[in-house]
Amino acid sequence: MKLKNKFFVTIFLLIFTSTFASENFFDNAQNLYKKKEYEKSKFLFQRNLVFNPKDAKSYLYLAKIYEMEENEKETEKNLNTTLLLDPDNEEAMYMIIDIELKRSNFSKVMELQSNFEKICTNLCEKIASIKKRLKNFDTSNES
Repeated sequence: MKLKNKFFVTIFLLIFTSTFASENFFDNAQNLYKKKEYEKSKFLFQRNLVFNPKDAKSYLYLAKIYEMEENEKETEKNLNTTLLLDPDNEEAMYMIIDIELKRSNFSKVMELQSNFEKICTNLCEKIASIKKRLKNFDTSNES
């Protein structure tokens, strides 16, 4: 009987410790990010994903860091993962739209913009910016 109790206590402690550790990694990473210590925060966000592989916020922060490093491939990969885990993530959606605008992939931008308009709550002012960038491109192509 005692062995069974020890087993359950051990399992509980492992679960509790890994949950606490992953939260701690994320919080520490976010604090480092805010202090512009991007390399250290990147490491902790990646570490957090080891414990919590479905944490969309960590992928989003990694995308922001990779964007600053001008690593478009990793930026896009992390944004796509963010949106896979959290399809209503406005910030990730806007960042993907921005990438597609830079690529002049306007059919994709139109599709994403439609989705963005449906989900936006905090970044709705970005819709006007997207439309303006699309319009500016259209008028520059007409000349």
